[in-house]
Amino acid sequence: MIERRAHRDSVLSLLKRHRVVAITGARQVGKTTLARRIAAEWQGPVCFFDMENPEDLARLSDPMLTLKSLRGLVILDEIQRLPGVFEVLRVLADRRTPALRFLVLGSASPTLLKQSSETLAGRIVYYPLGGFSLNEVGMERYPQLWLRGGFPRSYLAKSNAESEEWRRAFIQTFLERDLPQLGFSVRSVTLRRFWTMLAHYHGQVWNASEFARSFGVADTTVRNYLDLLTAALVIRQLPPWYENISKRQVKAPKVYIADSGLLHTLLNLRTQADLESHPKLGASWEGFVLNEVIRQLGARPEECYFWATHSGAELDLLVIRGRKRLGFEIKRTSSPKVTKSMLHAFNDLHLSRLDVIHAGNSSFPLADRIRAVSMMRLLEDIQPLR
Repeated sequence: MIERRAHRDSVLSLLKRHRVVAITGARQVGKTTLARRIAAEWQGPVCFFDMENPEDLARLSDPMLTLKSLRGLVILDEIQRLPGVFEVLRVLADRRTPALRFLVLGSASPTLLKQSSETLAGRIVYYPLGGFSLNEVGMERYPQLWLRGGFPRSYLAKSNAESEEWRRAFIQTFLERDLPQLGFSVRSVTLRRFWTMLAHYHGQVWNASEFARSFGVADTTVRNYLDLLTAALVIRQLPPWYENISKRQVKAPKVYIADSGLLHTLLNLRTQADLESHPKLGASWEGFVLNEVIRQLGARPEECYFWATHSGAELDLLVIRGRKRLGFEIKRTSSPKVTKSMLHAFNDLHLSRLDVIHAGNSSFPLADRIRAVSMMRLLEDIQPLR
């Protein structure tokens, strides 16, 4: 078991300041386990409702009657299965009962986001939860985290074979059971094919026309599939950044499978040896490192972009907070060099700093405000944003 103390402390801090806190994340990412850790630390009564438990659903058939007399911390798990409860939470949150806090857990979905944003505007704060990170497992275990991904049961499996078995089962149940429960009606066979096809485009710019031709449907239909899987937090769309310069810039997002373990299962890569000999090796490493850099920085989704021009200049990750503009290039090499593309990005985007994350063992300067950062020193050399 890996204690997720930083997440626990962050959510406890939010609960001191807000009456309703929502932990959102993909299925099986550890939301319920984290909530139980928070409940163990809570000073006062705790009441736990699981919307996948028929008994708890029956108890909440009249949510106002059940919840209005409670005190302390009330945890509602898989709340998207009972969307009408948000209206009750709005009423109870406005009563300003001193000793009452709500912690709601839900897999991201249009239903969850729509209901909460409409009925709890100004009363709810979101806390996104991802899988295990390098900060939690330790840098010495990064090859295992890269291969297996960050889902707790996948990473903590006794062997790579058991981890891969769990991921295959997850993909099947996610498509056949979880997505329909979230309100999505697309056939599981279609989404499985689409998801697998996305795995082969991992780290590339989205091309709706190419996907639409492959499926024999309209561009808007495949875009809907992409948004569906993005809303369920199994796909990451990295939006493009536009700068007012005299160059034609790419305006479509880059797409990544959000978890490296799921990517490898969709590509049928079972071992590190399989991965090392596959054409998507570099793209897999790029997606894994990009995710870790964003988490180490503590950057929000709306602060993260990529940048590219039609003439070939590009930047894998651009993070903008206030007047800070940080650029990141990710290269699976042990001898990184400054390229013309990097210089174009550095100058055109007016970067505060450019870091080239590489697979070697040492970090060193490459030029003024441009440095090579070893993946093995990522946690030491990349500091959280202030």
